[in-house]
Amino acid sequence: MAVIVVASLASLTIGPMDLSVGKVTRIVLEKFHLAEAGDGISAAEKIVVWNIRFTRTLLAVLVGGGLAMAGAAMQGVFRNPLADPGIIGVSGGGAIGAISMIVLGARWFPELSARFGHYLVPLAAMAGAVAMTVLIYRLSLRRGQVDLISMLLVGIAINAIGGAFIGLVSAFVATAEELQTVTFWTMGSLSRATWELIFSGAFFVVIPMFLMPRLARALNAFSLGEEDAQHLGVDVRRVKRALVALAASLVGATVALCGMIGFIPLVAPHIVRTAVGTDHRFLLPVSALAGAALLLLSDMAARTVVAPAELPIGILTGLFGAPVFLSLIMRRNKSW
Repeated sequence: MAVIVVASLASLTIGPMDLSVGKVTRIVLEKFHLAEAGDGISAAEKIVVWNIRFTRTLLAVLVGGGLAMAGAAMQGVFRNPLADPGIIGVSGGGAIGAISMIVLGARWFPELSARFGHYLVPLAAMAGAVAMTVLIYRLSLRRGQVDLISMLLVGIAINAIGGAFIGLVSAFVATAEELQTVTFWTMGSLSRATWELIFSGAFFVVIPMFLMPRLARALNAFSLGEEDAQHLGVDVRRVKRALVALAASLVGATVALCGMIGFIPLVAPHIVRTAVGTDHRFLLPVSALAGAALLLLSDMAARTVVAPAELPIGILTGLFGAPVFLSLIMRRNKSW
């Protein structure tokens, strides 16, 4: 929690317009009517803090926390630390759903676009992520158990299909403006954070994050194996479906909010597991905190490394996440 507070303050103060912690604190307190308006703060500084940096910081906390909790839950369900939503194709399914509505929604589904408005993209992303998770699970079963190698291979195939779909849409259907949006989804970025975006997507992130820890004890039983969990009184099928649906909804919602950001669901639970152990009562919430802190730090680096330009945040998370993934594979190879 302390890391998130420090990272959030740094995110609010660091940028092209350097602001002191005191100024940022006064602006935020004024907005919440906890302090009277004072002199020495310009209107531009208020706009930068409240409408640009605060929304971006809040979005990073929501997305990072949601991705990390989804990763920890999926690793618990599949009993494997390599079950990253991006690697096995869940994020790709969310991206397909989101991009389909961004590019094709107004053309093919005008009634849906008019009815759901800004909620259409998050709903489509979650539907795509849930559908892809079910498909991955079905195709990875081997004698009633999920096979890791099959899961990874299925994920590679689904990511390839998703990439081909996005390429076709970009080349033949998308307009110039839509093409920019598609590029944003595939690389991931927090640069489009607005209050409207947060309000339209926060519900789909906060509710699953609230419900998922309630199944922590069942996840602990899963670590013993599904048969043993059944003997302990866990309704394995129901709990598994609920956890997969919640995790896929989280991934879909985060993809809809800021595009595809990889390796946070893999790295954050891995770091936390070495510190707090495998008890999901602690692993799930602490993973969410770690994921929020990691994404905040990554976003600050994306904004400052090549300033005044900005790196896509998905590139940075891939740079530090891929080595962790390789180390996990090497460790498993040694154990085999």
